[in-house]
Amino acid sequence: MSGLIGADNQFGNDFNNPDARLQGIIVSIYDIGCAVGCLFTFFFGERFGRRNMILAGGTTMIIGTILLGSSTTLAQLLVGRIVTGVGNGFNSSTIPMYQSELCRPANRGILLSMQGTITIVGLCIAYWLDFGLSFVTGPVQWRLPISFQAFFAICLVLQMLSLPETPRYLIEKGRNAEAAEILARLIGGDTTFDSEEVVFQRRQIETSLELESAGDPFRYSELLRGGKIGNFRRVCLCCAVNLMQQFTGSNMINYYAPTVYANAMGLSRILSLILGGCTSLTYLAASFIPLRTVERFGRRNLLIFSAAGLCLCFSMAAILLSIGSRPTAYAATAFVFVFQIFLGIGWLPIPWFYPSEVTTTRIRSRGQALGAFTNWMCVFTVVQITPIAIDSIGWQTFIIFAVFCALWCPIVYCFFPETSQLDLEDVDHLFEAGGWSGGVFGANGGRTVVAGYHRRHPNSEGMEKEGDFEGEHVQIEERV
Repeated sequence: MSGLIGADNQFGNDFNNPDARLQGIIVSIYDIGCAVGCLFTFFFGERFGRRNMILAGGTTMIIGTILLGSSTTLAQLLVGRIVTGVGNGFNSSTIPMYQSELCRPANRGILLSMQGTITIVGLCIAYWLDFGLSFVTGPVQWRLPISFQAFFAICLVLQMLSLPETPRYLIEKGRNAEAAEILARLIGGDTTFDSEEVVFQRRQIETSLELESAGDPFRYSELLRGGKIGNFRRVCLCCAVNLMQQFTGSNMINYYAPTVYANAMGLSRILSLILGGCTSLTYLAASFIPLRTVERFGRRNLLIFSAAGLCLCFSMAAILLSIGSRPTAYAATAFVFVFQIFLGIGWLPIPWFYPSEVTTTRIRSRGQALGAFTNWMCVFTVVQITPIAIDSIGWQTFIIFAVFCALWCPIVYCFFPETSQLDLEDVDHLFEAGGWSGGVFGANGGRTVVAGYHRRHPNSEGMEKEGDFEGEHVQIEERV
């Protein structure tokens, strides 16, 4: 939408040149739809499963895009934005979880970071499609870029038709034979469902689920529990990392780059559109950096380094824009480009998959959905206030987000455990140390548990795991 709104173009003519307040509604109402989709996933996602929710998300986005592309009134446009958002809410609260449950620990961070890279590919396509069609007259100027998103939704649906459900979800639902078949396919080669490695992995997942649930059905009150399992800490982390991502100011740039360049920095409309497209390309280039660094340096270090860099960039942009000259406006624009690099290093990819890493299998779908819900509500807030803030206080908007970015460094250091290289069954033990930070503050590098801990330490909350990998059941015994 950033290349369509706020300009004297066909979109403005067709929708009566919306003012700053209405621009904010048109853009941010999509995020309300996303939040609704996340809430639906929170309550019903566990019932339908990861795969079915992704299929539903892609289908819903196709329906929403049809409404958008055929809009003749503002009301239809807003409904289309909401419906499309609901579909994306299904996807954003399910896809990272689906991916994390199918990845090996050694490359999980790399593969999940690739989601961010592919997302920015879409962002680049959107920016440059807007720019190219800005030279075209007629309704195609805005109907084509809005409708083109259906292409990717169709690809998503077609892709998911041939992909399986995750083994952890199937085992949680008692469909162990199906899970074993999928585990064998994931390992590859000549592996079969009764191979030693498949049996071992299945037993590990079964035992972990037994320890998390003690055989009881899920109750929502579990999300508020403390103790060694620390569900409440996990839910807080799911929500906090997504809230913090949005208040880095990332979507002030990604949603409104041309508007920011034109209004806050005083650049021409054409130059603003070009710079908006170039900003997205910088963002794309930066998104490749975590593919090499996320496993080597870990999640925490990248988040802290990224937040410090974002704070520096917005601080310098505010200082330069306060001078008010054309050369300093260009210099501030350069810092916005550097901002995108720091964003791609840490706060772009990690918040989307970190909730799926810090939650146990039993609460993973709810934690991921709550995190995504928080993300989209914060996106709504930022996107709603950005055009108003730019109109009212101009360059001083950068100061607000610079302060937030500075705060994120100590918060991550004190409360965010390191999850790189951990099996998803290891995360059960993240907060066993207890204390005001869950053991994170005093742990070396925030590592409250080391990789493979669940294999070497079978005890959790007074229970002992004994894997009988020759038989059909895992024995859970009470330690006397």
